Amino acid sequence: MGETGIFTKDAAQGAASASTTTTIKPERNVIIAATGSVATIKLVQLISELSNEQLEYKFNIKVIITEHAKHFFELEQMPENVPILHNRDEWLTWNKRGDPVLHIELGKWADMLLIAPLSANSLAKIATGICDNLVMCVVRAWDLKKPLLFAPAMNTRMYDHPITREQIDRLISWGYTEIPCISKTLMCGDTGNGAMSEVATIVKSVVAAFLLSV
Repeated sequence: MGETGIFTKDAAQGAASASTTTTIKPERNVIIAATGSVATIKLVQLISELSNEQLEYKFNIKVIITEHAKHFFELEQMPENVPILHNRDEWLTWNKRGDPVLHIELGKWADMLLIAPLSANSLAKIATGICDNLVMCVVRAWDLKKPLLFAPAMNTRMYDHPITREQIDRLISWGYTEIPCISKTLMCGDTGNGAMSEVATIVKSVVAAFLLSV
């Protein structure tokens, strides 16, 4: 009787322990770079959905914003646990030879660079190798063995210009992944292609890129 009681107690404790055990998710470091497009208003939502506990990965996120991106959201809206990096931060970590260079260190830390939104201006800069701000420097020094995803966002008239497709194709030829624009009513009131892809689609693309690399 006593032995049976002990066995039952141990079994119950084991079952309880098993039920409370949580699966440890793989972690991935992701940089989100937001450039000067009105679609930056979706940045907070993007971070929130990438932080969803139901996803296959736990994403450690750092955000880089260009000066023009700041026009479209309030910094106070950002989660406190997500570092926000600005152009000026490039020079706060470097004073002399041997000091860490921020855009290089970010590239070493990150497993993925996600540019969302990618404005027409920043697209042109990347396609021509310009590196005049922190985002562009990170892109220029990016390890091509790691995934780089970009979600263009611009007015339909800008998107329809032939050079836009030419520049996007150039990025794709380097191994970058386009998250294509969608057609909808834009902030200016026009209806047409050029809107940034839906946040849910971007999140699926991020997860898929890591799953494919396994």
